[in-house]
Amino acid sequence: MSTTAESMRRYSGPPVFSFGFRPFFLFSALWAAAAVPIWIASFTLGDGMIGALDGRNWHIHEMLFGYLGGVIAGFLLTAVPNWTGRLPVTGAGLAGLFGLWVAGRVAGFAPASLSVPAAIVEAGFLIVFAAVVWREVLAAGNRRNLPICLMVTVLALANVAFHLRGAYPAIGPGAERAAVAVIIGLVALIGGRVTPSFTQNWTVAHGIAARPTAFNGFDKATLALTGLALVAWVMAPYALVSGGLRLLAGAANAVRLWRWRGWLARREALVWILHAGYAWVAIGLALLGLAALAPAAVPFTGGIHALTAGAMGVMTLAMMTRATRGHTGRPRVADAATTAIYATIILAAVVRVCAPFHPAWSPALLGVSAALWSLAFLGFAAVYGPMLLRRSL
Repeated sequence: MSTTAESMRRYSGPPVFSFGFRPFFLFSALWAAAAVPIWIASFTLGDGMIGALDGRNWHIHEMLFGYLGGVIAGFLLTAVPNWTGRLPVTGAGLAGLFGLWVAGRVAGFAPASLSVPAAIVEAGFLIVFAAVVWREVLAAGNRRNLPICLMVTVLALANVAFHLRGAYPAIGPGAERAAVAVIIGLVALIGGRVTPSFTQNWTVAHGIAARPTAFNGFDKATLALTGLALVAWVMAPYALVSGGLRLLAGAANAVRLWRWRGWLARREALVWILHAGYAWVAIGLALLGLAALAPAAVPFTGGIHALTAGAMGVMTLAMMTRATRGHTGRPRVADAATTAIYATIILAAVVRVCAPFHPAWSPALLGVSAALWSLAFLGFAAVYGPMLLRRSL
């Protein structure tokens, strides 16, 4: 039976379709850089509409299901073969899946008269991708990762629900929250695996005696509390009990992060950026909790953007840079350009979270954050694009 490495060596097609992370990381980053300016232009230069959707809904959809859907696909198409021992999706199969993702982005510009076929085309990508993940995990008997299959399925269903908001407006906000909840759940689950693991690897390699605290009952309890808090938020976002659960989950994730001792790897940006990304999970949950408990003082959008621009934006760039370097044969060391990308995305998140706290300055802060966000992802494309388009070293 061929190993993944042997399969990759035998692959002779275009390098960009030799592994899932290559097309999805590069073009998802380019889309992230382009989608935010398109959204801002829709209400500053146009009538606020993009295709059949108002600009706000289009922006939410393309960030959650477009950009993040693509990054999740790139990550899991790369990680699942390592988890299951099965060969990765490559060549024509990968090109077809990527083509579905591209078709979904184009469909977002379709006029209202074509909204139904456009929605069917757009929803197809995550449905097919979820089926691929289920196939690979079940074929390998890899029960440990069944929760990830379920979460990807929920994300695909949330996307379908989002498209149904025209006929059933009440389900729209719930679909948005469900998508955010699933993605944050993936960050908590997968980020909770890789962040302490990579930190320990770095400390061992550099002769540092201290180690991150090993996964134990506290981590399980934190994941359970986080899952409960996210479900409560989807179901009852403004309830005091729901807010209290989110505040507790934020505190528990902050303790979890502290137990990983990220300061030990402060000299390596490729490691500490994972801790910075996870910190936004704790901050975002806490802010969302406070928004329910003290709505006059803490706006909900502050917490939401701590989770989206913060946790999702920072953590995805952290994982994309690390995975690209590792899987293309580069040393797992951040150069100056990579560190600048990290600084830019963190600053973009900070400015975006601060914007709703200062209404008078909000438009200006939104513009600054959008510019920084696009700069960070264009920086990734410029620095890592050549690595993704060429054969590994």
